Amino acid sequence: MITIEQLKEIKDRVEQLNHYLDIDGKRIQFEEEQLRTQAPEFWNDQKVAEEQMKLVKGLEKWIKGYDEVKTQTEELDTAFEFYKEELVTEAEVDELYAHCLSSIEDLELKNMLRQEEDSMDAVLKINSGAGGTESQDWAQMLMRMYMRWAESNGYKCTISNLQDGDEAGIKTVTMELEGEFAYGYLKSENGVHRLVRVSPYNAQGKRMTSFASVFVTPLVDDTIEVYVDPARVSWDLFRSGGAGGQNVNKVETGVRLRYMYQDPDTGEEEEILVENTESRKQLENRENAMRLLKSQLYDRALQKKKAAQAKIEAGKKKIEWGSQIRSYVFDDRRVKDHRTNYQTSDVGGVMDGKIDGFIKAYLMEFGAEES
Repeated sequence: MITIEQLKEIKDRVEQLNHYLDIDGKRIQFEEEQLRTQAPEFWNDQKVAEEQMKLVKGLEKWIKGYDEVKTQTEELDTAFEFYKEELVTEAEVDELYAHCLSSIEDLELKNMLRQEEDSMDAVLKINSGAGGTESQDWAQMLMRMYMRWAESNGYKCTISNLQDGDEAGIKTVTMELEGEFAYGYLKSENGVHRLVRVSPYNAQGKRMTSFASVFVTPLVDDTIEVYVDPARVSWDLFRSGGAGGQNVNKVETGVRLRYMYQDPDTGEEEEILVENTESRKQLENRENAMRLLKSQLYDRALQKKKAAQAKIEAGKKKIEWGSQIRSYVFDDRRVKDHRTNYQTSDVGGVMDGKIDGFIKAYLMEFGAEES
């Protein structure tokens, strides 16, 4: 049975959310922005109209989220009083408390995602590290983990480029994940992931360590202005891979975009390479490759603006021992994040996409620093 102190803590957290989220201000803004959508000429400019609707829906979600938490807290308070009169059971009060606490934590977590880019879709790229087949198999396992996570959270996941491993697994994959706060949640995955297990590819059955890197960037849309110097762009064409038979692509629809990026501060140049084989149409692959390039350029400008280059570089260390952000130790049934010290013994669940605990721990510890 919950205590009066626990009930008071719940009420205090709800009041704090009211303050942090500025719910009263959002209610006024929501009414003002909604009035603009009722203007006769509102849909004359569809692009502007869609952005306005996005703003209105965003405000409405914050207000509804808070109202639901407030209602649940009031119901918990009532149930706590009813328990004294033996009108409800202890189990019913505890169940209401658990549900209320979960809703508050979810809203507190979203409150950590205040940056403009947090609400964007995400581009997630996985590269296998040194170690041949074992690390390529690990990269594929991570790909499956993120696909399962996306599926369980209602996100759309699209593979825009995939290179198979030499014998098994994958060398690299680029995934686009579309959904509310996709980048905000997945930015916590940026870095090197380490696997320790008895390898099925080792004849002696030895315990082996493998690495794979995960890079996450916000996926820009047409509303974000990103300049691409056409003089620094070049294209290669190639045939997309297929399963054979009628599925083999007989024309060059795969595209490889090369962009010679120049750092505006140091003047140093670096080639950015983007491959796209998502569509059977070359034009669509070109358009998507350009969108992925803009996402990378936007991310670079973003990190400079936030003066957080040290954190980003930490996620781009050489893919080897000592640089990992998270370790997955199968034999010991343990997955541990080295930044937050959050860990779980549910290895199977994690590999099936249950990584919300790691995401939450990261955002609650580092989210405020980024805001």
